[in-house]
Formats: sequence, C-alpha cells, structure tokens
Amino acid sequence: MKRLARSLVILAFGSLGSFTTPMTIAGEADVVGVKIIKEGTGTYRFDVSVRHGDTGWKHYADAWDVLAPDGTVLGTRKLAHPHENEQPFTRSLPGVTIPENVSEVTLRAHDSEHGHGGAEMKVQVPR
Repeated sequence: MKRLARSLVILAFGSLGSFTTPMTIAGEADVVGVKIIKEGTGTYRFDVSVRHGDTGWKHYADAWDVLAPDGTVLGTRKLAHPHENEQPFTRSLPGVTIPENVSEVTLRAHDSEHGHGGAEMKVQVPR
C-alpha cells in the first residue's frame, strides 16, 4: 500500500463523446485513455482504453503499443478477442521498462484489418 501511495499516477482521457457501437462499420482503433502507474525503478504499468467498432473475429482491435519518441516499441499488449459489447474497453500491461532519458511516450492501437492508424495519445512519464 505504501508503495502504491508513493507511485505517481497520470491519467489522460481523450474525448469519449462519440462512442462507436458494434453496429457501426469499424474503422481504425483509437486510444482514448491512458493511466500510467510507476511500479519500481524504471518500470511502469499502463492501463489503456481503446475504442473500436469491433464486428467480430474478422475485424477487431487486437493490440496496443507503448512507443518511445524515436518509434522504438517499449511494450505491446495483445488483445485476445473482440470487444463487440464493451466499448471503449481498458486493458493493462505491467512491467514496461522505460529508459531514464525518455520523458514522453506514445500509445497507439492496432486492429486486425487496418493495422495502426487510429488516434494516438502522448503522455508524460512520471518520475
């Protein structure tokens, strides 16, 4: 509990005003929220919210990435199934190592049809 109390938390939410429903034709997957929790020296847990009009196994948001400013992938959370009735949805990835010289990361989502290309979010890394 003490460790958690000392952790820095950043919470950033994008516009949640226009939800995509399963009945909508699915476009690209968008990152709509990010929460970063410092776990220990140089490691972080990411709770990332993604919005995508999943239509089933042929077209769904299937991953999200944590990127350094130079484009290096620092962590990837694979998504195991469609979220047709849960939009937006949030999934976590613990244990992401972020180099000390990186002060900002970008979160991007991926879907099984379009790949990357939806809305991304940049967030400051708590130190």
